[in-house]
Amino acid sequence: MIEKLTLPRQISLPSDQDATGRTLGDEEIRFLADVIEKGVLTSTKGNYVKEFERQFAARLGVQHAYCASHGTAALHVAYAAIDPEPGDEFVTTSITDMGALTPILYQGAIPVFCDVDPRTLNVTAETIERVLSPRTKAIIVTHLFGQPCDMGPIMELARSRNIPVIEDCAQAFGARYRGQLVGTMGDIACFSLQQGKHITTGEGGVVVTNRDDLARRSYLYINKAWGYGDPKPDHYFLALNYRMNEISGAVALAQLGKLDFSVNARIEAAKQLTAALSGIPGLGLPEFGSDYVHSYWKYCLTVDGDRIPGGAVGLAKELKEQFGIFSAPRYIQKPAFRCQIFADQVTFGKSRFPFTLARPEAVDYSEGLFSGTFKGLNDVLVLPWNENYAQQHVDFIAEAVKESISKLKGDVDG
Repeated sequence: MIEKLTLPRQISLPSDQDATGRTLGDEEIRFLADVIEKGVLTSTKGNYVKEFERQFAARLGVQHAYCASHGTAALHVAYAAIDPEPGDEFVTTSITDMGALTPILYQGAIPVFCDVDPRTLNVTAETIERVLSPRTKAIIVTHLFGQPCDMGPIMELARSRNIPVIEDCAQAFGARYRGQLVGTMGDIACFSLQQGKHITTGEGGVVVTNRDDLARRSYLYINKAWGYGDPKPDHYFLALNYRMNEISGAVALAQLGKLDFSVNARIEAAKQLTAALSGIPGLGLPEFGSDYVHSYWKYCLTVDGDRIPGGAVGLAKELKEQFGIFSAPRYIQKPAFRCQIFADQVTFGKSRFPFTLARPEAVDYSEGLFSGTFKGLNDVLVLPWNENYAQQHVDFIAEAVKESISKLKGDVDG
């Protein structure tokens, strides 16, 4: 029996859904006022989006960066830049947001899901290789929660097959693999500026690449395939309007100057929590080697249900009811392929296109093929996280987790 811990039953944690957990302030207001005073709200005529693109590219050390209206749009742009034929396959993770998947279908291609490492919930070269086929048009690598994938073997595999790699860096600003920033290793990469990301414009996205051919198609796809600046511009192919406006661009530019603070603050707070929770039987903490810099979009625990009764779901319930901490057991409630759009192939009317072009193996979602996915989702507990966590917030979460686990194990009197 251990002594019952004494701590406040509730501390108001900063939230990335409002100002308490964001870095929004005077700089954003000043830039926004300038946009309104000038009255130029379209990025085709203004300067804020262009300046953000220039500074973002320089920051990553890439040749090209283009803003889009949201993260899903950025991914759609990258997929369109690859230019698949109907029925081509994009290998992707089984644990991702639907915004990373539906654009594949809109391009007439087939998402082919691969399994993940149950500890990191990231794809690996091994899980990717299992599902490659002659139809594979691209590999999408998602750096989930801010932890980079093991890019060395992945890029070696992709290069050996001459398959382009798309990095989904929506959750991984500032993360590094072997010293390289995520977004600089693949052929093209995407970032999200959605409300809860490391920096935000509410909604927004960025596409980056060093390949001139992909840059050209990306720029065109964002602009309805209209060749701005060309001698004889035209709408060259089927494309959408995914431009970011100057209001969002002004916020993005101000936010970019705060990115280092946001990333570093999240990392430092994560180190404090890891130290505080180390050594608890049945509780897994983020673990990665010196090759990796994790930028902590969220902080994830792995909960062994055999050692902590109730597992991740039980721990989340205790944290919410006893301490007001809202966490996310399982992250997503089911693998992406279990969603109705894939399970029932609900796409364009009753056509089922492009699934009508799919190989049977490409749409085989048998549970036995995804052991890592189901194990990982069963065990993971995603804690809220942002750049404004101070020591008191980390201490509160740590003690709440400890007390909740003790209660679940029956070590604390009721």
